[in-house]
Amino acid sequence: MEASSPLSVPQTPQDNPKVSPKPLKKGFVSSLMEATSLRSPSFKEDTYFISHLKASEKKALQELKEKMSASQGSESMWNIPLLGGDEKADVILLKFLRARDFRVSDALTMLEKCLAWRKEFGAENICDEDLGFKELEGVVAYMHAYDREGHPVCYNSYGVFKDKDMYDKVFGDEEKMEKFLRWRVQVLERGINLLHFKPGGINSIIQVTDLKDMPKRELRVAFNQILSLFQDNYPEMVARKIFINVPWYFSMLYAMFSPFLTQRTKSKFVIAREGNVAETLYKYIRPENVPVQYGGLSRAVDMESGPPKPASEFTVKGGERVNLEIEGIEGGATITWDIVVGCWELEYSAEFVPSTEGSYTVVIEKPRRVAASEQPVHASFTSKEPGKMVLSIDNTKSRRKKVAAYRYSVRKPMVL
Repeated sequence: MEASSPLSVPQTPQDNPKVSPKPLKKGFVSSLMEATSLRSPSFKEDTYFISHLKASEKKALQELKEKMSASQGSESMWNIPLLGGDEKADVILLKFLRARDFRVSDALTMLEKCLAWRKEFGAENICDEDLGFKELEGVVAYMHAYDREGHPVCYNSYGVFKDKDMYDKVFGDEEKMEKFLRWRVQVLERGINLLHFKPGGINSIIQVTDLKDMPKRELRVAFNQILSLFQDNYPEMVARKIFINVPWYFSMLYAMFSPFLTQRTKSKFVIAREGNVAETLYKYIRPENVPVQYGGLSRAVDMESGPPKPASEFTVKGGERVNLEIEGIEGGATITWDIVVGCWELEYSAEFVPSTEGSYTVVIEKPRRVAASEQPVHASFTSKEPGKMVLSIDNTKSRRKKVAAYRYSVRKPMVL
């Protein structure tokens, strides 16, 4: 039998303190970002309820259906008949209308081009293809868990192509480039298959793009093709685009692909500089669903065993030491815990304090430094007597506030 519940940090009045980013002085990166209009209004996702539409928008939807009836046959997308008259079809049509500001003629043109592209590209059956990119799966582009609102999350990282041999292997000629684009569409299509296509449901995904070590010049052609292809054929499929590990030259990279983006797309952008990755991701994704390489607790192997155990979040201020106390542990019980200080090194120790007065404290793990590149702390201990566990996070040698997360479970002793 297992028990799992959030811990409380003694120095903090809340069980799950919200992360508040530390104010930063405006520097070179900030100035460049502002210069490239990165501070766009926050995107507000559509609910797709017909009752929430303006009269003009309802009229546009009806007009689009009428024009489609006159020009299209029994077309479908993602196995949803576009003229089926149900709410799933309305969700898809509203995506095209929204992408063209409810200009019916423009939306119809976009839809017709998309249908033609899907037939030519074979997008409906692409998820079943073996494209031979095993070494890129889970590295370059992959679906991993969900955000706090239930959106599937797609991670993208192109730093592996900094290696010239890997770059030539994937992008060496036009044929290889086309094959990579098919694979990248395949990843997206698998994410879209997780959507509800239902008013009030989950109708878009989250994209997280890691810019660390990304070869900006070499990937220019591929990156532009991917952006153009996705924007033309997958309207309103991304609720938020989070850029992490943003380098100093991001403004130049942004200027490169900005002409391919609409203002509505730009409004979905979230920017996380190097060093603020976990802090930013925790705002949108629970720490147990954030991959370990980005300061979370989620390992790919863990996802195979079902939904992850919930984690609690806390912050460790600069110059502060936090003790996490797990009380009420029975004799013979086994406690297992995970701790991560998102993308930062930490000073960590663990001890067990018996309930009996005068008993010696049992040192489980001596104070040690855990590097930022290491996996999260994962440990367990079986108590011989009742007591409490004390897990310590020491940040006294740092001035920086750090976001952290932890979880635990207690397996009670078997009763014979």
